[in-house]
Amino acid sequence: MSRRPLRAACIAAVLVPVLVTAGPLPGAHAEPAGPGESVGALLTRLQGLYQKAEEATEAYNATEVALGARQGEERRLAAELGKARTVLASEKAAAGRLAREQYQASRGLSPYARMLLTGDPRVALDQRRLVAREGARRAAVLARLARGEREAGALATRARKALDAEQTLAAQRKRHKEEVASQLREVERTLAALSPAQLTQLGAREAADTAEAQRKLMDSGRLGSPGAAAARTPTAAGSVALTYAAAQIGKPYVWGTEGPGSFDCSGLTSRAWAHAGRSIPRTSQEQWAQLPKVPLDQLRPGDLVVYFPKATHVGLYIGDGKVIQAPRPGARVKVSPVAANPLLGAVRPDPAGTPLDRYVPPALPEGAAAGDDAGYSAEAAPEGGSGRAAEED
Repeated sequence: MSRRPLRAACIAAVLVPVLVTAGPLPGAHAEPAGPGESVGALLTRLQGLYQKAEEATEAYNATEVALGARQGEERRLAAELGKARTVLASEKAAAGRLAREQYQASRGLSPYARMLLTGDPRVALDQRRLVAREGARRAAVLARLARGEREAGALATRARKALDAEQTLAAQRKRHKEEVASQLREVERTLAALSPAQLTQLGAREAADTAEAQRKLMDSGRLGSPGAAAARTPTAAGSVALTYAAAQIGKPYVWGTEGPGSFDCSGLTSRAWAHAGRSIPRTSQEQWAQLPKVPLDQLRPGDLVVYFPKATHVGLYIGDGKVIQAPRPGARVKVSPVAANPLLGAVRPDPAGTPLDRYVPPALPEGAAAGDDAGYSAEAAPEGGSGRAAEED
């Protein structure tokens, strides 16, 4: 990673021209970077702020998913309640007809009296059957009416509870959104306090950390032997997902989004696989929790590589020890070394798929690897500054 792309990424995160000044933004509460503060300390503080923002981001994404499910449940219950009320109205109309018939019958001889006074036994027997049938019909109408009233009441109660739950989720969503905005403002204040020289030092430090972590990973054999790893191919769906992800390179990271103009990390992976015809969970935590795990030495293109102890970051493995990822605010979708962030593990969206016999990787645009690689973590800032050299448990 060059020094210029990092500085450009930081400038994009702040979105104000005063970034390259040495002083903080007016009204900023973040502690400015002092002249004696080391590059490692600056990097640790910056990482810590990004980490807090990521936790809020993923909480927001999870709330969005839950809110969508609640809205679907509310619509389903409303439809059922409408049907129940229609049936109830029909039963009430039938009950009204019964009441009128009973009133009209009470003004003359009852059906039982007419049956006793008839002189023909067969007619009396037929009338008895008719009376019994009519009684059963009236009882059934009244039973349906009572049942309909109970069902309509139960559905109305469930609909109210679903609406209350939806409103609670909406409030949580708003709170998470405000929390994210607060954390990102803190990041902006810290970045705005850095001098051009400090930004350059940060770029060099992050690039060195990433290169060292990648070298250690490749030398360790944790991704398998180079020949075996290079021979692995994606499934047909995985190839489509990779092609989609590659086409998004250069688009900005925006938290809580899943395209088409911008993405966050899990928004990119979930949308890529949705484009390939497979629905996967929206957040990186749920992708890690619900999709089948795959050992790192069996990674194939299209698998998802998950990062940090709380699974708060994810990228799409493209092969050759690299991923396509949306790193963080101020950065853009790019190709990064797989070791750019502390590895947690990998998952496979299509475990039953058959790898392609022949595979041609998608064409990558010029500058696909330019820019910042560091993603998010919900944990405390790792020791040693960047935390990229952390090993998988």
